[in-house]
Amino acid sequence: MLRNHKVKTIIDFLGVALGAVIAAFAIEEFLVPCTILDGGVIGIGIMINNLTGIPLSILTIVFNIPFLIIGSQKIERLFILKSGFGMIVFSAFLEVFSPMTNVTDEYLLAVCFGGVILGAGIGLVIRYGGCLDGTETVAIMLNKKFDFSVGQVVLIFNIIIFTVAGFIFGFERAMYSLLTYFITSKVLDIIQSGIDETKAAMIITNDAKEIAEKIYSRMGRTVTIMEGEGLVSGKKVILYCVITHFEIHDLKNIINEIDESAFIAISDVSEIIGNHIKKTGDLSAHKAEKQ
Repeated sequence: MLRNHKVKTIIDFLGVALGAVIAAFAIEEFLVPCTILDGGVIGIGIMINNLTGIPLSILTIVFNIPFLIIGSQKIERLFILKSGFGMIVFSAFLEVFSPMTNVTDEYLLAVCFGGVILGAGIGLVIRYGGCLDGTETVAIMLNKKFDFSVGQVVLIFNIIIFTVAGFIFGFERAMYSLLTYFITSKVLDIIQSGIDETKAAMIITNDAKEIAEKIYSRMGRTVTIMEGEGLVSGKKVILYCVITHFEIHDLKNIINEIDESAFIAISDVSEIIGNHIKKTGDLSAHKAEKQ
């Protein structure tokens, strides 16, 4: 079991690295030559790179470090490690691709192909449990505490960035950047099957209590525990929790660490009505409040 976990972790890091390389290629060979911005920290880096000439690779690392430090206090350590690793690979390959001749100078081609390739790269990074942009770590933290989805927070960041870019480089470039962001998001949707969608996870396991407590302590998500009965297997305990797509990878890791034989069903949730408790203290405190 331990060896399988190590192999899976290595595969995850390789997947993050591959996605980071693909994303760096899209940025340097399609977007940067046409002054088309990505969102988040990378978009800020492209703006400053155009204004000052400071290498984008250095700006990306420098701007992401504070977000990683903040995220390390609240988000799962493995996610932060993968994200930091992905950002380092991404920055290194920005430097590798920078001196190469750009693929095209046509804005529309750069938007379409750059957006698709960038979406594929970022999608791979997220699929294997990391991220390339520090704003996403802040979005995940806010999502754990408040009723803002990850997508909403990232969108607000990007609207601000694209508006500033419009004043600096002209609103035509800002519109090209917004179109690129839209294409990238759609490719992410295809790869991740709806990255910002809320998901419902149903887990059938013999280690319900341990898994439920681990989900709460590591992900900040409460779990509903139900009793069930299998036609062949007999009495079972069923866990039900609502998560975001960003958290699916963490959930799988938790379950695999405790009960590899657990049955997991993950489905889309179109709407949530009512309050969903998120972690604001320790588990015993919440139980005491209910008594």
